[in-house]
Amino acid sequence: MGDETRGDARRRLPGVDRLLGHPTLAGPLAEHGRELALDAVREVLAEARAAAADGRAAVPAADALAAAAAARLAALARGTLAAAINATGVIIHTNLGRAPLSDAARRAMDAVAAGYSNLEYDLAAGERGSRYIHADALLRRLTGAEAALVVNNNAGAVFLVLSALARGREVVISRGQLVEIGGGFRIPDVLRQSGAQLVEVGTTNRTHLRDYRDAIGPNTALLLRVHSSNFKQIGFTAEVALADMVALGREHGVPVVDDLGSGSLLDTARFGISPEPVVQESIAAGADLVTFSGDKLLGGPQAGLIVGRAALIASLRQHPLTRALRVDKSTLAALQATLLHYLRGEAETAIPVWRMLAAPLDALAARAGNYAAHLRAAGIPATVVAAASTVGGGSLPGETVPTRAVALTTDRPDALAAALRAGQPPVIARIADDRLLLDPRTVAPEEDAALLAAVVAAWR
Repeated sequence: MGDETRGDARRRLPGVDRLLGHPTLAGPLAEHGRELALDAVREVLAEARAAAADGRAAVPAADALAAAAAARLAALARGTLAAAINATGVIIHTNLGRAPLSDAARRAMDAVAAGYSNLEYDLAAGERGSRYIHADALLRRLTGAEAALVVNNNAGAVFLVLSALARGREVVISRGQLVEIGGGFRIPDVLRQSGAQLVEVGTTNRTHLRDYRDAIGPNTALLLRVHSSNFKQIGFTAEVALADMVALGREHGVPVVDDLGSGSLLDTARFGISPEPVVQESIAAGADLVTFSGDKLLGGPQAGLIVGRAALIASLRQHPLTRALRVDKSTLAALQATLLHYLRGEAETAIPVWRMLAAPLDALAARAGNYAAHLRAAGIPATVVAAASTVGGGSLPGETVPTRAVALTTDRPDALAAALRAGQPPVIARIADDRLLLDPRTVAPEEDAALLAAVVAAWR
């Protein structure tokens, strides 16, 4: 096709106003407004013009352009952040938003979001108060700590502690704990950015108490322990118990900070998986500060939680960085509701993360059987198979729990997975042994119908 012919083809495209007035767009335009509709129409026309210009495609008919613009308008109106169904079996899935919130946490967020609240207002005194009181008393009661502070995430918590307590001074840490977590977040980088000076002790696989003792000097600000929450070391290894680090720190007047990463308030061994450090145990062992996440094993909203000695927490609260890292009313509302589940002794049934971990295998098998029967009735080859769910989210590395999943046999599992992701709602599954697997452990029962409808639609 010559340049003149392509130019003639482009001239056959309808104008913006004409396409905007197409009957197909009447309903979407009324629903979503003229501005978004204009953007959708202009984008579709620009793409058609470019395709015609380089000979990739003929000029579409007006009806096809209008349909494409309506679909584009619907996508623009939805935005890019959307609810999804997690059928991967990864319970704390970082890419899918980590821990889902409990019903009470969602209601608490809605209650404070719908109007005003006493976020920073002392109702008894009738004057300005502090936003930090809403989680402080609950965290103190649950962990045994003297005080608590909440910031935006655990990376922020560690950065704040180092910036406030160790800038320009030395922080002693084992070489085996210089970890990197998701997104390239590295403990050594955080230390440098905070202005603290890194002092590495021991070796990658073995660190002894004498290594810490030899490193302590007049410029030592902190002893830092970092839990390897996303990897395991096995074999010829040695590490120093927290209680021994605390005793050494007290001997030299140096605070000990324990970064647990994921952090748990329940004993994970009760669920048939390896023990994860429990926050209460770190406080009982004498750690001066303990940091952990709110949206991993705690099962709450994204937050960084710092618990420990009152004097140190007071120093953190007064640091300028605390304002930059502070959390909003919705986070505090969800966190408060989540912590109350623990105080009431209902965490295992009310918090989705623990409910998923505790799900009985026979119940999962029954749900998987229902999935398979429904899909086979729709002409889809589906079978129930033994599989393994994982905790995920940088928690309990290598740990799996047995599950029952539905396997869909297809010669194009990648294409089926892509079709599921493109649906409304999107469904995220996993592929194993050239089959697409759906794990009911991470699917809420109220999502079952939507999941099955999405699979049928994607298959067709």
